[in-house]
Amino acid sequence: MNERERALLDSVPTGCFIDGAWVSTGATFTVHDPATGGALATVADASPEDGLRALDAAVAAQESWAATAPRTRGEILRRTWELVQQHRADMALLMTLEMGKPLPEADGEVTYGAEFLRWFSEEAVRITGRYGPNPEGTGTMIISLRPVGPCYLITPWNFPLAMATRKIAAAMAAGCTCVVKPAQETPLTTLYLVKLMVEAGLPAGVVNVVTTTRARDLSGPIIADPRLRKLSFTGSTGVGQALIAQAAQGVLRVSMELGGNAPFVVFDDADLDAAVDGAIAAKFRNIGQACTAANRFIVHAGVADEFGRRVTARVKAMRVGRGTEPGVDIGPLIDDRAVAKAESLVADAAGRGAVVATGGQRVEGPGTFYEPTVLTGVVPGSEILREEIFGPVLAITSFETEDEAVRLANDTEYGLISYVYTKDLARAHRMINRLETGMTGLNAGVISNAAGPFGGVKQSGMGREGGFEGIYEYLSWKYTFLPN
Repeated sequence: MNERERALLDSVPTGCFIDGAWVSTGATFTVHDPATGGALATVADASPEDGLRALDAAVAAQESWAATAPRTRGEILRRTWELVQQHRADMALLMTLEMGKPLPEADGEVTYGAEFLRWFSEEAVRITGRYGPNPEGTGTMIISLRPVGPCYLITPWNFPLAMATRKIAAAMAAGCTCVVKPAQETPLTTLYLVKLMVEAGLPAGVVNVVTTTRARDLSGPIIADPRLRKLSFTGSTGVGQALIAQAAQGVLRVSMELGGNAPFVVFDDADLDAAVDGAIAAKFRNIGQACTAANRFIVHAGVADEFGRRVTARVKAMRVGRGTEPGVDIGPLIDDRAVAKAESLVADAAGRGAVVATGGQRVEGPGTFYEPTVLTGVVPGSEILREEIFGPVLAITSFETEDEAVRLANDTEYGLISYVYTKDLARAHRMINRLETGMTGLNAGVISNAAGPFGGVKQSGMGREGGFEGIYEYLSWKYTFLPN
């Protein structure tokens, strides 16, 4: 670790943030660099009691925050956006250190994640309702929107800034207070973000952060507390299902952004150069550790071999290493379990007849690295076609007809995002309508944008984040009738 990295880590708060103060707890845990296995920082390990203290603070601040002028709420978010821009190099380096993504990708996440702060700073002043006569003409209907109340926001490790900002900013803009629990693998980015929010004028109790290794123990009492009114979670479908069951007891408003198994469909009329560029972006962004990552490359038999040759050439040229090093394309996976999962899925596919065109091995030495990999000729029934890979493995299978492509693409319990490459406009519209996903990239490998509603269908979740739709996840409708 160099002096620059050490100085940055020393500037990050290491306590929980409760009621406007950084507080220590009775225990701590260590955050590690997945590229080296070395220790980065030691942070507070919150207990269930600490979690309830954070909820107490959010509840106490709710009434005053809901009454705060929308313009004031928006200006705090706008000032936070400005501070993130000023500290973008630190934010990017911090994400690379604790999560592993290459520094240029981390810088891209700063741009993307910060944009939610700016977007919702503008949406805060655009919350509207309706006013007018009822159809019978006997009175007036007033339809207004109110903040749902205190929220519990659980964020994942793979996009530690963007997943925090798109929840926190929407909740704050709507007039909701919150308790945030970042992933134990990557808590430092959230702690640094909240440090900047305090500098931007964040009132005490509006945002509270609890870091912990005991997620289930801490979350249970918060979710069961009748004062909590909203739960938002990004993570695996299995954990999401368990949280939904818990939230049902209190009939909480719930937003869930869960797993994915994205199909990437390439037709024989596609611009193959564009499809290859899109494939590299959709698969290897964030080292493949994204719910939007293309998981199944469903390529027309007429171009499957050429597509495979082109992507293999690109993947062979990728450089693996610590994300802080110049020219690195592929950083480490988050932990040993992620490496073991990639190994298992590749071994299963190869055992069923797939060809390992490049990669396919764990990288020996310190850190949790796995070679960028291309599999061709993946056969139906392979585990890699059913499970979310969450790693740098590109698996190609082929199809003959459009109907077959649709069947293969929809053959999953997930429905987050799909990608389609074709020059045929009529076919493109048919695919948009037939694919069972909440989002589609048409001749595009990256589509996430703060202005677009992010979310899926089926077991990929419920609700939307981002876009003007995102703020409504934190608002409830109120109907008032005034007789003539």
